[in-house]
Formats: sequence, structure tokens, C-alpha cells
Amino acid sequence: MLHALRRPRPLSWGLAGLFAALYACVAVNRHRRMLTQAYDLGIFEQAVRAYAHGEAPVVLLKGPGYQLLGDHFHPLLATLAPLYRLFPSAVTLLLAQAVLMALAVVPLARWAFEVGGPRLAVLVGVLTGASWGIVEAVADDFHEIAFAVPLLAFSATALGRGRPVAAVLWALPLVLVKEDLGLTVAVVGALVFARAGKGSGTRALGFGVAVLGLAATALTVLVVLPSFNPDGGFDYWGQMGTREAAGAPWELAGRLVWPPLKWLLLGLAAATAGFLGLRSPLVLLCLPTLGWRLAADNSHYWGVSYHYSAVLMPLLLAALVDAVRRTGAFEGPGRVPGPVPARVLARGREAGADRAAVRRARRALAVAGLVALVTLPVYPLHELVAPGAWGTSPRLERARTMLARIPDGATVAASNRLAAQLAGRTTVGLVCREPSPPLVEPPADSPPTGTLSTGTPPAGAVRTGAVQGGPEWVVVDLADPSVQAPCAIADTLRMLDRYERLGYRRVVDDGDLRLLGHP
Repeated sequence: MLHALRRPRPLSWGLAGLFAALYACVAVNRHRRMLTQAYDLGIFEQAVRAYAHGEAPVVLLKGPGYQLLGDHFHPLLATLAPLYRLFPSAVTLLLAQAVLMALAVVPLARWAFEVGGPRLAVLVGVLTGASWGIVEAVADDFHEIAFAVPLLAFSATALGRGRPVAAVLWALPLVLVKEDLGLTVAVVGALVFARAGKGSGTRALGFGVAVLGLAATALTVLVVLPSFNPDGGFDYWGQMGTREAAGAPWELAGRLVWPPLKWLLLGLAAATAGFLGLRSPLVLLCLPTLGWRLAADNSHYWGVSYHYSAVLMPLLLAALVDAVRRTGAFEGPGRVPGPVPARVLARGREAGADRAAVRRARRALAVAGLVALVTLPVYPLHELVAPGAWGTSPRLERARTMLARIPDGATVAASNRLAAQLAGRTTVGLVCREPSPPLVEPPADSPPTGTLSTGTPPAGAVRTGAVQGGPEWVVVDLADPSVQAPCAIADTLRMLDRYERLGYRRVVDDGDLRLLGHP
């Protein structure tokens, strides 16, 4: 067994399998604890569920008739449809994401093995698997960027190893993952172009890929997304600082570095690459993602939470490996052997690399390792050893019992976290929005229950006329901390009151847990 781990293939795949299992445990357990949300796990499950049945990805959680390809461009999601058809559950998406994210370990660990042998391979593999951006993304529902993480890892590694064609082939599918990743493909093409000799076919390849990446992003943002979007535009233009860029470019430049929360993102990213990785050209692959995040006016993009940093992790760690390789501090199996044995190099003696280069490489790896250690208790991977994360509270049991009263195939209006539990077996929308099918209220002259002899209905009276349309069930957890977004609590309470005034009956009234049935 130990002998097998001294070979790159079993070592890298073994580490990937380990982290896939760890990710799966965290993600599935969070779903079991009802910590997943309609935004975004429920949204993506409705989309994949539609693909699995040969339908367009119309997502009720985004609104009646909302075509999800008008929100972000991610047709690669359809590749999950056959798997979901066999195993129709949100857990299928969470497990697929765990495997996809863990695959990023494979190319980076194998390249590190070539550069510095099995010890460096294990270190880089662990740094990748435990990286804060990937761990946070795995625990933050499901997102399309799960496909981008391994593609970026393979592409960046191929670039670093001097394999431009492989780098391009791994990068091209990124244009089908999300609209902004075409810009990253363009940077891949630019790096291939810059490294190629004049007049070579590789140089032409790089130029063509750079143009293709830019064209793909432009086409999806300006044509494809608006054609599917119900409002006929790109929903995120308003967040991208386009007005500042057009009117006062210096305001946009200042916005890239302010407020100070952005310094945390940039500092943590640099530290993840051991700072030494900033010397590698591969770090340029991070610029498109960092650019739009820092330019945006959405504060969620600026920080180190949510799933937005996952795509940066393989790029930063590839830059670290490349920078360590450039120091010549290691003599791995994939390098041309020097005149001095590797055991001498391990002591830091000169053999193509001076003592300072060895210290720089080791210091960079130590910094990257320290980042992983410091962030481990902050990000959700620590839940694996937290006893409280594996229990089942009485309130959780009551919520499950309440949801079990809703039959499969029913139409439901639900609060954010409860909707994520129902997306795979019901037709569910958010409770704070107008329902689908729409409510058709009773005639205005139908007498409410308890009408007084004067003809004046008492407060809270319920109309007796038949209510048409509307969901069959309304289920809400008013203690859900995510009720502020995407639904403000005031909107949820307003709709609850409306449903009850129209005659929806309370089937469950357990404090903050409520289930209403159609009259």
C-alpha cells in the first residue's frame, strides 16, 4: 500500500477519493439538517429535473415560467440529467459536486509529484482539497462552478507543464459552465500565445482561443442570456459598475480596492499561493474572476464566503507549484536529474538552486499550509468532527414530520430552506411571491365567515367563496434565518395572511412551523 502511494497515479486519485468522501459527508449532512436552500440548491435541482425529463430548464423558484438559461449560461448542467433520472434527489447533485470538486486534486498532486516527489504531492493535494474556497463551495448548496473547478485545475496544470494543446482542450468547455468564464479561456489563450515561438502553430492556437473566449462571453451576455431572460436583458449589468466605467473610470478603479473587505479577499488569495505563486504567469488566470467580483456593487462578491472563490483555488495552487518549480529547489521524478543526488538537495545544498531559493520555496509552502490550518476551523470541513453537527434536534424532527404530510407531486409555496427539501418531489415556489398557478379570489360579494348583521365582516374573517388556483400547500419556517433573502419576512407574513384570509386552513401550527392546506 505504501509503495503504491509513492507512485503519482494512486497517490493523486487516492487523495481525490478521500476529499470527495469528506465533501459528500459535509454536504449531505447539511442537507439532512435542512441547512440547504431554495437559493441555490432548489433552483438547480428544478433545472436538472427538467433536463432529466427532456424539458427546458424552467425554474418556478425563480418565478413562474422563468427560463434559467436567462439567468446564467450553464448548459453543461444537462450532463447531470441521466444521473438525476436514475437517482432523482438533491443528494445526487450534492454528491456529483463533491466528486467534481475533488477531481481538482488529481492534476495538481500529479504535477507536484513531478516537481518534488511524493511528499510535495501529498502536501499540494491536501492544500487543494482543504482550500477554503472549495470547502466553502461544497457546503454552500450546489452551483454550476462545480464543473469549472476540475477543468481549471487540469488546464492550469497543462499550461505549467508546457502542454498547450491539452490546456486549451481542458479550458474550452468552460464557456458552457458560466458566461464570465469565457474571459478566463481568453487568458488561457493569451498565455499559450505568449509562450509559443513566433510563426508556430501553437501561437496561432493561442490567439484563436483568446478571441474565442472573448467572443463567447460577449455572445452569451449580449445575445443568448437576453433571449431567454423574461426581461430581455442581462440581470447582472447593474452590479458590474458599468455606469462608473462609462462616466468616471477613476471611480471604477477606486472601487476595485475599496471597501477594505476586498483586501481580505486579495490577501487570503495571495497567501493561499504562498505569496511566491504571485511570481508565476499562471496567477493571471485569476484576473477575470477577481476583476468582476471587485468591480461589482454586490458585497457578497467581495468577501471570502459563499461559492465565489472556488474557481480561484486550483489556479492559485497551480501558480504555487509553478513558482516552486521555477526555484529549482526540488528534484522530483519528472525533472531531469542533476549531478547531485536528491537527498543532498533535500538538505538545501546547491544543485541548480541556491540556498535562498530553497528557503523561498519552503517558506511559500509553509505559508500555504498555515492558511489551510487557520481556515480549517472557520470553514465547514470542521463539521466532520463537531458532535453537534450529527445530531437530530426535536425541532428538526417536527419539521420533517410536517413536510411528510405534503404528498409527492403537490404544488407548494414554501420558505427558502423548506423549499430545498421539496424541490425534487413537488412543484414548489417561494411563499413570498405570487403563486403559480395564480390565485383566483372569490367574488367580492361572497360573504365572509362570521359576517355581522350589519354586513360588516369582523377582523380576520375568511371568505366562504371557492378559491381557485394557488398552491395546494403552503409551508413556512418563520425561524429560518435565510427568510430575509430572497424573501423578506414582511413579504412572507403578508402572503401567509392572504392565504388564510382566502380560506387556507392551518394543518400544522407549531410555533414558527406552519403548514396550510388549500380550502
